Formats: sequence, C-alpha cells, structure tokens
Amino acid sequence: MLQKLRMQINTHEHFNSWNQGFIIHHYAGKVSYDAEGFCERNRDVLFTDLIELMQSSEIGFIRNLFPENLNADKKGRPSTAGSKIKKQANDLVSTLMKCTPHYIRCIKPNETKKPRDWEESRVKHQVEYLGLKENIRVRRAGYAYRRVFKKFLNRYAILTKESWPTWRGDEKQGVLHLLRSVNMDQDQFQLGRSKIFVKAPESLFLLEETRERKFDGYARTIQKAWRKYVARKKYVQMREEASDLLLNRKERRRHSLNRNFIGDYLGMDDRPELRQFLGKREKIDFADKVTKYDRRFKGIKRDLILTPKSIYLIGREKMKQGPEKGQVTEVLKDDSKLSLFCFSSTLQDDFIILHEQEYDSLLDCVFKTEFISLLARRFEEKTQRKLPLKFSNTLEIKLKKENWGFLSGGGSRQVLFVQGQGDFPVLKPSSKSLQVSIGPGLPKNTRPSKKSFTQSRSNGSRTQPSRTAPGPPGTSHRPSANRPAPGGGRPKPAPKPKPQVPQCKALYAYDAQDTDELSFNANDIIEIIKEDASGWWTGKLRGKQGLFPNNYVTKI
Repeated sequence: MLQKLRMQINTHEHFNSWNQGFIIHHYAGKVSYDAEGFCERNRDVLFTDLIELMQSSEIGFIRNLFPENLNADKKGRPSTAGSKIKKQANDLVSTLMKCTPHYIRCIKPNETKKPRDWEESRVKHQVEYLGLKENIRVRRAGYAYRRVFKKFLNRYAILTKESWPTWRGDEKQGVLHLLRSVNMDQDQFQLGRSKIFVKAPESLFLLEETRERKFDGYARTIQKAWRKYVARKKYVQMREEASDLLLNRKERRRHSLNRNFIGDYLGMDDRPELRQFLGKREKIDFADKVTKYDRRFKGIKRDLILTPKSIYLIGREKMKQGPEKGQVTEVLKDDSKLSLFCFSSTLQDDFIILHEQEYDSLLDCVFKTEFISLLARRFEEKTQRKLPLKFSNTLEIKLKKENWGFLSGGGSRQVLFVQGQGDFPVLKPSSKSLQVSIGPGLPKNTRPSKKSFTQSRSNGSRTQPSRTAPGPPGTSHRPSANRPAPGGGRPKPAPKPKPQVPQCKALYAYDAQDTDELSFNANDIIEIIKEDASGWWTGKLRGKQGLFPNNYVTKI
C-alpha cells in the first residue's frame, strides 16, 4: 500500500513518506500514519454470530448500528467493517445535505478532561487552525445578524407601545419604528426585501439590553401591584380580626374603624437607643408612645413595644451619677412576658389595663385596638389559648410593691368609667380612684366597612391611625365694607384680601412610606389642600404635594 501511495501522490505538497508510514499535512498540523496493518485493519468480516451478538445488546444505540436483517437470504459476500463505515458515512452525508448547515466549532482546552484546566498554547493552536479569527473578521466586515421581519417584530415588540402585542401595518415600517425607538444609527443596519441585516454586535446588544430592561420594568410593576394587593388583604384581615375582638363589647371611635395598621409608629429602625433593650433581630409587632398612670394617677410618657416574646415599657430618667450625670437617658421600666390579662371599659376611651401576676399597668394607648389584636395573636401562638379580655366600667388596679416609705405596700386602685360629653376623656383623680368621663361613641356592634376602605384607596387617601387633632380657632375674617365719608367723594375700594390657606404644624417627623405621601420634620408648616375623614389629608410642603397623616400635625 505504501508503494502505491508513493507512485500516485508522492509529488503532492501535503504528502510525505517514510520507511514505515506516511505523513499528511492537515489544516491543523502534520499527522503521521503507520502503514503496517493499515489495509488489513478494516477487512474484518462481520459474521452472522457477531451481528446477532450486537443486536442482542440492551443498549439501543448499539442495536441501531447493526440493522441487518439476518433472516433474509443473502447470496453475496458478507459485509466488512470498512464497508460498513463507508456506508454509514455516505448516509450521514446524504442526511446533512438535506439540512441547513450550522457550524459549531468545538475547542478542546486540555488533555486531562478536568474542569478549569486551561492549556493556552493548545487553545491558540485550535483557534488559529479552525479559522475563527478569519470567520469573525469576515462576519464583521458584512452584516453578521440577519432576521426575517416577522421574527424581528415578534422578539422586540415589547420595546414600544405601538408594536406591542402585535404590529399593525407594514412589517418593514414596524422594523424601522423599533430601530428608531433605540436610536440606532442608519449605517448599522440595512433592510432587504424580507430581512433586516445588523452590522455590529454592539447594535444587537443594544436591542437585547433594551428588551431586558423593558421586561424587568414590567416585572417590577407586577411585583409591586401583587405586594400591594397582598398587603391590603393582610391589613383588611387584621382590621376585621381586631374588630371581632371588640364587637358587642366596646364602643368604637369613628376614625379608628377603617384604618390600616402600621405597627411601628416610633421608627424603631432609626432608634438604636430603644433597640438596645430588645433581643438581637427581635421582630417589632407594635411600637408607640403611650401614657402610663402611676399610683397617684399621674401620667408619664412611656414607649410601649410589643414583640413576639415580651412587652417592653421604656421611660427616660436623668442620670444622677457617673460620667453621664445630668443627661437624660432611656431606661427599661418594665419587661413582661405574654402570660397576662387585658382589661378595658365598654366606652370609646383609650384606656387599657395589662394585668400581670404581681401588679397591673394602666395605659392610655391611642391605637389600643391594633395593640390588643396583635397581643391576642401572639398570646394564642405562645399559649395555644385565647387572650383573656374583660370589659367593664369598673376596673381595679393592683399596685406594685415598693420598699420605701409609708406607701411600701402594694394595695389597689379603682378606675370608674362614666358617660359624659365629647370625644376627649375628662379625668377626675382622687386618693384611691380615678373617674374617666367620655362621650358616647359608635354602637358596640359597628363593624369596619369594606366599601369605605376601597373608596379611600381609590381617592388616593388611605385609612391610617388618626388622633383627633384640636380644632383650629375660629379666625374667619371678612372684609368690612368701606362707607364713604360724609360730604366726601367715593373712596378708593380696598384691595381684596388674599384667601387664607389653612395650615398645620407638624408635631412629629414622618417619613413617606409610598410615592404619593409627603415627608416632613417636626415643626414644619404644611399647607392643607384637602381634609379627609379617613385620617389622611392632602397637603403641600416645599413645592411638593402629597398625603400625610393628620395625627402627626395640629392646625394653626
């Protein structure tokens, strides 16, 4: 065989021979072949027993390599391995010729078959001889990306409102509309009869990036709407659960029925001086300023914090010694677990009594309904039973024992609730009792209205916690009519006074929790544009208009 090769192609530039074989110059380099056994290797005859053995394999791929029908009568010579390879190669070429070719270049990074093992010289050699650089150069010289108008419109239809979901009109004009929307240069593309040709990969990347940003924006919009829906559903459920606790047991305030529960009214994320008394990563269910009454019924401001584990009452004291002497610092006044009882009256007041084993705490909490509902939920989770609630107009308070003075004994006090007038409670303390009088509220069987909640949302005003702000003084001034002086001419008419815009002063700082809300600091003056019974007013501050809670301000 080697002698015949030398006689036929010895003069070929890609052929070299040596004593035991020959060398062929392939596109990827020189490959040497050993001539010994070269012809005999593929002359092995495939006898019937070998074919039957292969066809009996459990692997389908091996069975498909030997599709011969052994039952048919054959008079010719049996097939060999070489003839079988030749036939299969011809069949493969015939199949490929019927298809549209897509060339895939495979680069082998190493010989160890291990990940992250990179042989740079081997990779460079393959890139050079596979013609990848020339291929890329040729593609960039022309228009590398081409696509039918219809497919191009379907893929990038989301880029504009006019093309989404389908383009109505000429497909070529639709493609031009999409290209203009991303400001693609005219020299970066060409339009044929039915296809678009894009020259630089950067132009294609621009289209893809814009498309991804559109999808990302719409996905965020859907997520925001879904979260808002889930939050509204959650707050409605919490409001109904809280209403069920007080249903037919306590009168309700008008503005406390249809409002959302915020929970954290102190901004605990920005209050490290309060966070220091809580456990690490302890969740805040409720936090607000309350008034706690002592044994002499003197009101003291406290920070009430409810967590899944405890109820905290935090006060402030002036340091009497140490390096911080004279400074006011936060002090933990009470840390009680959730094993307690809760008492309240049947009127619309805000007083609640937390009953513990040793002593009770009389609190005036504006958001009592929200606090009681959250306390009942945490109590049930911890003890697997309902929170004991008692509603009566005569309540008894057990005092805390002290170790000094003639008042060292614990003792008790009484709180009497009587019906009076007005929405603000009137307190009449005595030595061992406190009388609280307040006007009638809504009936005990009043429930929150879903309709009013929906309307308040659609009108852009959310039902939020509302403290009734003191009414503004009646300062309505009317221009007095000027009468002419006796014997004089007609006087010059007085200029019309500018209409007075109602204003309010911020009592506390507020950070907007939504895009339609207004942020302000304490003592800021806000112009009132619209008042709403839901508790959210529309105002204007520093040129920006938005919603703000009326319980954070007072009219001026």
